[in-house]
This record gives sequence, C-alpha cells and structure tokens, in this order.
Amino acid sequence: MESPKIKVLGIAPYEAMKNVMEKLARKRPQMEMDVYVGDLKKGVDIAQKNIQGNYDVIISRGGTAEMIGKVTHIPVIEISLSVYDILRAMKLAENYSDKYAVVGFPSITSSAHLLCDLLQYKIDIVTIHNENEVESTLRDLKKNGCRMILCDMIANTTAKKLGLNSILITSGNESIENAFDQAYKLCISYANIKEENSLLGEIIRGENSYTFVFDEKQNLYFTTWDNDDSEITDILRREIPETLNGDNYKAFRNIDGNLFSINSRVIEKSLHRYAVFYVSSTKVPMATSKYGILFSNKREAEQHFYNSFYSITGSMQGLRNTVEQISQSSFPVMISGEEGTGKEQIARAIYAQSSLQHNPLIAINCSLVNDKSWGFLTNHYNSPLNDNNNTIYFKNIEELPSERRKQLLSIILDMNLDKRNRLIFSCVSASQTALPSAAREFVNLLSCMTIHLPPLRERMEELPTISSLYLGNLNVELARQIIGFEPEAMALLEAYDWPYNYTQFKRVINELAVITSTPYISARDVRSLLEKEKASSFTGSGQTEETRHTGLDINRTLDEITCDIIGQVLSQNNGNQSAAAKQLGISRTTLWRYMNRR
Repeated sequence: MESPKIKVLGIAPYEAMKNVMEKLARKRPQMEMDVYVGDLKKGVDIAQKNIQGNYDVIISRGGTAEMIGKVTHIPVIEISLSVYDILRAMKLAENYSDKYAVVGFPSITSSAHLLCDLLQYKIDIVTIHNENEVESTLRDLKKNGCRMILCDMIANTTAKKLGLNSILITSGNESIENAFDQAYKLCISYANIKEENSLLGEIIRGENSYTFVFDEKQNLYFTTWDNDDSEITDILRREIPETLNGDNYKAFRNIDGNLFSINSRVIEKSLHRYAVFYVSSTKVPMATSKYGILFSNKREAEQHFYNSFYSITGSMQGLRNTVEQISQSSFPVMISGEEGTGKEQIARAIYAQSSLQHNPLIAINCSLVNDKSWGFLTNHYNSPLNDNNNTIYFKNIEELPSERRKQLLSIILDMNLDKRNRLIFSCVSASQTALPSAAREFVNLLSCMTIHLPPLRERMEELPTISSLYLGNLNVELARQIIGFEPEAMALLEAYDWPYNYTQFKRVINELAVITSTPYISARDVRSLLEKEKASSFTGSGQTEETRHTGLDINRTLDEITCDIIGQVLSQNNGNQSAAAKQLGISRTTLWRYMNRR
C-alpha cells in the first residue's frame, strides 16, 4: 500500500535553510512541501497568508516556530539546533580576537553549556526566554565589553542594529531531517478535521485585486499581497477605524510611482468584525526610472547597509560615533576614501539615523548621469532638487564634468538646496588632505563636514576577525560549513595589498567560499586566486594600483591635475609654500598663481 502524502508549509529564517529544506524534501516522495523565507513577525505573516493552503503541518525554527504556533490552528514542528550545529559556530569563532558570548533560548544555551564543559571553553552563555528580552540582553553584553555573539536568527538582526558582530548558528541537515520525520509521524496520527472558514469564502469575491483583512485589533488576518513592502499595509492600517465606523469608501494613494486604488468594506461575524480592503495598482510615470538616479526609503537603505560586507564585518566600528554625531546635524557632508572603502554604505548609515529618515534618500551617481538625466535634474519641475526635506547623495562628485559641477554648485547656492535638504557627497581620494580639486571646491563653498574612510591595508591586524565574520555570513547564504583558513592561507591574505579594498576582499572571499571543498580554505586556493588579482593590475580606466593609491584621477584637464598635485605636495610639507615650490621645481609666484586657481 502506498504511503499517504502530507502537505507541508516550510518557513525558513534565512534563504540558505530554504534551499536545504527544498533539497531534502525532494528525496521524500510522501512529502509535498512549499518553503518561504521569513523570520519572526514576517514568518507569522507568511503563515497567516497561507492558512487557506490546506497544509497539514508547518515546519520552522526557533522563535519563529514558537510565534507561529500561537496564531494558527495548524500543528507546528520546530527544527532544533543540534550540539554539532553549535560546535561549528564555536569553531568558526576561534579566530575572533575580542570578547564574545553565546545568546539564545534554552535549547541553544543548554547545549552550549555542555560543549563548554566538555571542551573546557570559557565563553559567556546568556539564556533568553522571549523576544522582548533580546535588545536589553544585548545592550548589557555590549556594555560589559562583548563585541560579538553566536546566536540564532531572533538575536542576529538586533545585534547588527546595536553595532555588535554576530555569527548565526545554522541548522545542519540532520536537524532538518529529524524535523521532517516528526512532521510525518504527527500528520499521519493527526485526525482532526479542518473546519471551513466562511469568512475567507466571502472575501474571495474581491477579484483582480489584492485583498487585505484586518481584525478589530488592527492585526493583519489575511492577505493576498505577495510583496515584502509593508508601506501599503501601514497605510491601510491607519484607515481601519474609519472603515469599521463608517460606510464603504474608495480612495487613491500614490506610493513610489504606483497609483493604488483602495476599496473597503466591513464583514461582521458572530463574534468579530473585520475591515476588508481590495487594492489594485497602476504604474504612473515617475522620476525613479531616470538613469543614474535612485530613490529609496529608510527600510531599503537599512536593509542594504545591514546586509553589506561593511556591516557584516563590523568595518564601521571606528566610525560609529562620528556617523551618529554627523547624522544629527544638517550640514552637508563629504565622504572620501579609496575605491571600495564603503563610502556609499556610510552615506546610507547617515541617512538612516538622521531626522529626515522618514523621507526619501535620492542617490545620484555622477559617473552614470547622462544628458537626459542631467536635464531632468536641472530643468524638470519634478526634479528632486526642487523638493524639500529629503536626503540627496551625490556619489563620485569628481566624475561630473567641470561645467556641470559649476552648474550644480550654482543651483545649490542660488536655490538654498543645502538648507532645504540634507546633502551628502562622496569622492575617491587616498587621504582627507588630498581631496580632488572638484571635491575640495564643494567642501569649501558649502562648509561640508568631512569623513575619510581608511583603506583595508591599514586594518591588516583585523583581517582574521573580518574573514571569520564574513565566512559565518557566507555559510548561511551558501549553506556551507566552512570553519576557517589554513594558517598559510591567512598569511597570504594579510600580505596582499588589496588595492580595491573591501569590494575586492569580499569578491575574493566569495570565490574562495564557492571553490573550496574542505572545512578549511587552503593556501593553494588563496595563492592561485591572488595571482589572478595581481595579473589584473590595470583598472578599467588604465590606472595602475600604485596610481590609484595616490588618489590622482587622470581623467580631467591638465590644470585640474596640476592643482591636485600641488595640493598633495603642500600637504606633505605641512603647508610650507617655499618647501613645496622647491620640491616641485617652480617659483613661489608660480605656486601662488596655481593655488589661486583652486
């Protein structure tokens, strides 16, 4: 007799677990499984949205599984973390030089205590019992000198927001297989008949539109909306009181270039009343499609920053206080640094912490702006330069041609753009005292505050820590179980100059993580890959690595390049004009004449 099939809803806290669950489920012909990615509240929303899917059981992990169990009648099976899962994370953390701790629910910390006793590890282990304890627990650990935590998904996001590094404890195949076995046994013995939901039957008639259903406490009960963006949900939630107290109505909302038509009604049952919204969307022409101009909101900026290499490896630690202080002011900011040092991520961090965080961030990439998009910026009534209370980020300001730079400066000064909006600029520069003349002009005329980002080669002593933190993230993303580097492999990484800084380092580690077939990344693979990097010593613009470290951009006029060289030599001589003129082989009069062109 053929084994009965069960229908399973899988909710994984991260993408890599989803891939493993799908792979293992394909080996079980008696299991039909749909897997989505969602942690905590998002996981709960996914479960509620799929209530109508006739699933026999839900499989999830940790705090997400616990929260889902409280809001659905469908049985929930939790993927536990095994002792081996926790041991892998501890081994990965061995390269971390600062103080760290294990944080999690009792299912994690009890196994961690056992491992520490067996292996004689001295690691702080902190147990939490609900989601509300997470932030206060992590703040206490940070106050007591802890710089990194080993944790499950419930603490991982909070740790990043508090400036703590983290390594996520991932579930191995054996833990997922065990959960599958439990789910199958439960479903076979589960005899209760699912009751028909009359409410959902009435709601279905909202055809050709997205449906949102809220209860009287403004909880999202059901939705067919498949977009992660919660902005439309928040807008509808504000309309619930009016909907429950009044007649049906129709409204329009313009959100990020989409025109939303909203119809509402009330459905009353014997015990509860529900606010139901039917929402349809139409695209309207907006400036977001202009080449080189990108609009984003706080959630998108934070998500991009927290998922970046810069955030994962804690590379902003030394600048955190500076960024926080600058975020609270309204002065323009110039961010400088070599290529690949994270200037765009710092701009996002400043925006996300500023008082204008609830208004858009408009990023204008000066190296991509063409004639059409420049015309839109300077001559169109819908240009972001005509708007107020936004954050405008001009990336690679030195890439703008001279005439356009002058025009932009004129617009900023004549229209008080820096008073009506928060302006952030960035430029490629080897040092804060040797800014390109184009960037220096903006700094001087607009009284910009400045931040210089150091290159990766100045943080070589931190390379083992940075590598371990990023490998921990890649293990999650790629569903790998890499423990670290061979000693010689790490020595090779530390000896390399990294001319393109974090961008290059991230790319190299990504490739190493993909090609390695052993628990430790080998010196052979590192050596081979770095030889390829050295062979590509010329950039797309024809500059060598040595030239790039000087911060000298040769794609400009001779006058501008000469002024930059004079600025660098003056800086090296601490502003002594006589010494600078002697080193350059020119008279003080000639030096003075060039200085007045800057």
